[in-house]
Amino acid sequence: MDSSGFVNITDVVPDAILEIRYYSTYNFVGARIDGYEQPFALITKEAADSLRAVSDELLDKGYRIKIYDAYRPQMAVDHFVRWAEDISDTTMRQVFYPNVDKSLLFEQLYIMERSGHTRGSTVDLTLVDALSGREVDMGGVFDWFGGESHPDYCGNPDTGEWIAAENGLTEQQFRNRQILREAMLRHGFKPLDSEWWHFTLANEPYPDTYFNFPVSQLK
Repeated sequence: MDSSGFVNITDVVPDAILEIRYYSTYNFVGARIDGYEQPFALITKEAADSLRAVSDELLDKGYRIKIYDAYRPQMAVDHFVRWAEDISDTTMRQVFYPNVDKSLLFEQLYIMERSGHTRGSTVDLTLVDALSGREVDMGGVFDWFGGESHPDYCGNPDTGEWIAAENGLTEQQFRNRQILREAMLRHGFKPLDSEWWHFTLANEPYPDTYFNFPVSQLK
């Protein structure tokens, strides 16, 4: 279970921007997460090749991709579990889960003991305007715990139909999510029904392996 089948995303996708939230303290835990030794994004070679195709397509449309997370070691998932079990630690609640009782994080599947990220072919990402350098407005932030993060919030992601709702996504915000989603699906990724930013390579090379080597620059 070593890193031999992995690459640094930016070695394959040079236009990608990295904002590795779990290396920083700006995440739902409020601390650097175990296993994130350097602010790099690792992914399997197969997923990286597909992500390069996504990036090239989106760059032609005026966008760059920003990566929040990719491969996530099991020790990081274990850190999330310990944090979720400590009901008293609500440091970042107002930023990431103001409407969710922390005692329900396991029951509502916000925190689980296994993550697809640990298999190495999953990526969390958003869009950046290539000219201005500003993040595209997706109508919600990465790692927000709530229904607003679902791809079908205020619309049908399969048909592209936007549904107007009071205090919901604007049509442009919904369309922006669709730009990312459709590009990812075209190049072999599958979405998650609870997070607009989360995609896994459909034909992932290690579907039954949960890796635990740390996140750092590969040599």
